[in-house]
Amino acid sequence: MADLLTLLSDRLAPAFCAVAGEPGIDPVVRPSDRADAQANGALALAKRLGRNPRDVAAEVLAAADLAGVATAEIAGPGFLNLTVDNEFLSATLRDVASDDRLGIPVRPATRIVVDYSAPNVAKEMHIGHLRTTVIGDALVRLLGFLGHDVVRENHIGDWGRPFGIHIEHLVELGALGGRQLDLDQLDALYKDATAKFADDPDFAERARARVVLLQRRDPDTMAVWDQLVRTSAAYWTDLYGKLGVLLTNDDIVGESFYDQMLPEVIDRLATAGLLEESDGAQVVFPPGFTNREGEALPLIVRSSAGAFTYATSDLACVIDRVERVKADVMVYVVDGGQSQHLSMVFAVAEMAGWLEPPRAAVHVPFGLVLGPDRKKLRSRSGEPVKFVDVVDEAIERGVAAVAAKNPGLSDSERDRIGHAVGIGALKYADLSTDRVRDYIFDWDRMLSFDGNTSPYLQYAHTRICSLFRRAGVARGAVDLNTIHVVEDAERMLAMRLLGYEAAVVETADRFSPHRLCAYLYELASDFTTFYEHCPVLKADDDVRASRLALADITARVLANGLGLLGIEAPEHM
Repeated sequence: MADLLTLLSDRLAPAFCAVAGEPGIDPVVRPSDRADAQANGALALAKRLGRNPRDVAAEVLAAADLAGVATAEIAGPGFLNLTVDNEFLSATLRDVASDDRLGIPVRPATRIVVDYSAPNVAKEMHIGHLRTTVIGDALVRLLGFLGHDVVRENHIGDWGRPFGIHIEHLVELGALGGRQLDLDQLDALYKDATAKFADDPDFAERARARVVLLQRRDPDTMAVWDQLVRTSAAYWTDLYGKLGVLLTNDDIVGESFYDQMLPEVIDRLATAGLLEESDGAQVVFPPGFTNREGEALPLIVRSSAGAFTYATSDLACVIDRVERVKADVMVYVVDGGQSQHLSMVFAVAEMAGWLEPPRAAVHVPFGLVLGPDRKKLRSRSGEPVKFVDVVDEAIERGVAAVAAKNPGLSDSERDRIGHAVGIGALKYADLSTDRVRDYIFDWDRMLSFDGNTSPYLQYAHTRICSLFRRAGVARGAVDLNTIHVVEDAERMLAMRLLGYEAAVVETADRFSPHRLCAYLYELASDFTTFYEHCPVLKADDDVRASRLALADITARVLANGLGLLGIEAPEHM
């Protein structure tokens, strides 16, 4: 089901093409504060034809078949102001309301890998993991809803020199000794090992030897490594569960997975004639990348010391996702600081023939989470804030907010709904910000029941559910054929509802969840206006039925949209 603007555009297009004498003329239909919509295409067409725009608009209007759809009048220099017919608007909304998918068709399936979250083994996740995890999970839900074959991948850091150092320290301390350390203990020991490596030459030598043993997959070394991975995975499972994120241990594909592919990457680059030597390192020079001096910038795939690099691993990752996973599109939800690195990796993959159209790799960058001082959010000790602490505090604050708003709830209801409110607030504050921008972390703003927040949207949903309880009518039992919009507030709400498909599609196509957030906020605001100006329960039977149906589809769209963002829509708060 197309949105209303598209339907109007489709009706006007033949008239524009007839006046132009050629196909493919865009009527340029946009929202308007002067009417339901405005078609601006006559201005550009008049310029091409060398005619007066108002004359062109008049000729288009005379040729247009708008009967039963809309009325139009010429305004300004040649705009067409369009007012949608009430019955057409009502019938279109009835069609959408009768569809379980709310008028959003399933797209032809494309296999899409979404790379997100990416924690490091034996290290606690910090606030820097919030945006990749929340944005990535929302994109997974959106793309899956649209019908794509979505593969989640959690590209964890679990290999290389840091792990040799950490394992050697643990072995020498006898820190494991049959014990199961938790992640904060392992994190502290990792920091100790790093400091010891810098200060103790003898330990550094033993640690380097342990790195070699790790690379050779020595059984004793791998036993310790395996324990680190299992402990970390249990921690992630608990955290993702609290946050309501879809990632599971089955989605983990760590750096260790690609380790044995790295020599092959070098061989394949060499065979393709792309490898060059620069200062003793093996590199590839993708075109178009230069340093500050204007010199060609290399992508280093093997250091002068003979070590593979992150770029080598990322190229192996591309090969694997193309050849084993059979991905059509690879989406990397990675912070904006990695933009140049990933662009160079993608360019080299294209040069090597591993990433050929229509197959594509897309970087979805995001900004920082800032504290009140507009610097990276940190704890009072100056350390990055722990992700789990933020999640736990969100739940605690959500429970407190719900208890204050509705003290009559049972403890179990308060905790369940408070969890949904707190986690929803945390996610929505992130998702509602244009992902390329930084934002200031502010609990009070996040948990406010006013403004563009998750609690405001959740409360709008609960108000509708409450309306149905007071009406004595079950949600979903309303007769959708009764929808007939007349009043201005009804029409405004109906037109907003018909924009849902466009909002979802644009959000997914641009990998920008804030667009869906903006739509849902506008929808909730329009419902508030409708609710204030159009009595429901006191209306005559036919009007009451129509308005209940409008409320029902509004609740369905709110719940569906929040669900696509990974946020619950409680029925009462």
